[in-house]
Amino acid sequence: MANGDDGVCLKEVLVTFQSCLSDQQEILMDPYIAGWKGLVRFLNTLGAIFSFISKDAVAKIQIMENYRSSEQKSQYLTLQSMVKYELANNLMDLKKQGNHSPSGCRTILRLHRALRWLQLFLESLQVSTEDSSTAALCAEAYNASLANHHPWLIRKTALLSFYVLPARNDFLELMNVGTPADAVAMLEEALPSISKVYDITQALYAQHNLLDIP
Repeated sequence: MANGDDGVCLKEVLVTFQSCLSDQQEILMDPYIAGWKGLVRFLNTLGAIFSFISKDAVAKIQIMENYRSSEQKSQYLTLQSMVKYELANNLMDLKKQGNHSPSGCRTILRLHRALRWLQLFLESLQVSTEDSSTAALCAEAYNASLANHHPWLIRKTALLSFYVLPARNDFLELMNVGTPADAVAMLEEALPSISKVYDITQALYAQHNLLDIP
C-alpha cells in the first residue's frame, strides 16, 4: 500500500471537477479530463487494487485528449457540444464498429460509469463510522454501479481485491488532507460538485438515449 506522504491530495482533484461546470451548466471537457487524470493518480497511490479501473480510464483519457487536439477540437469543448456534433454527424458507436476509434460519447460514458462508483464510494465513506469496513463500502458502491457493466470475471476479481483496502481511518489519511475528520469535512464540501457533474451527464445521455452505447 502506497504511503500518503507522497500521494495525491484528493481535495485538489475533486476541486478540479468543480471547475467543470460553465455558467450555463455545461460540462467543460478539459477540466473533466484533468479531474480524471487526478483520480487516476489517486487510485494508483493505493497500489494495484483499482488498476482494472485506472488502466481503462487512462486509455479513455487519451482518446478524449486526442479529440481535444484534433481539427474538430472546438466540437469537443463541452460535453453538450460533443453530443450534438457526434449525433448530427452519425459518429456514435450505436453498434460495435471494428477498429474505428471509439466515439467521444462512448468514451465519456465509460468514465461516467466509473465516476458513479467513485461518487457512491466516497459518499458512503463520508457518512461512515470509524469501525465501518472500507472493503464493504467499496464493494457496495461497485455493485450499485460499475458491476452492472463488467463481465463476471472482472466483477469477481474486483470484489476480491477490495478486501486488501486499508481500514477506514487509514484510507481517509491517504487522501492527504490531514486527519480523518479533515478528510470527511473535505468530502462533504467537494462531493456535491461530483454529483452535479454526474447528474448533468446522466440527464444529457438519457435525453439522447445514449446510456447503453455498446
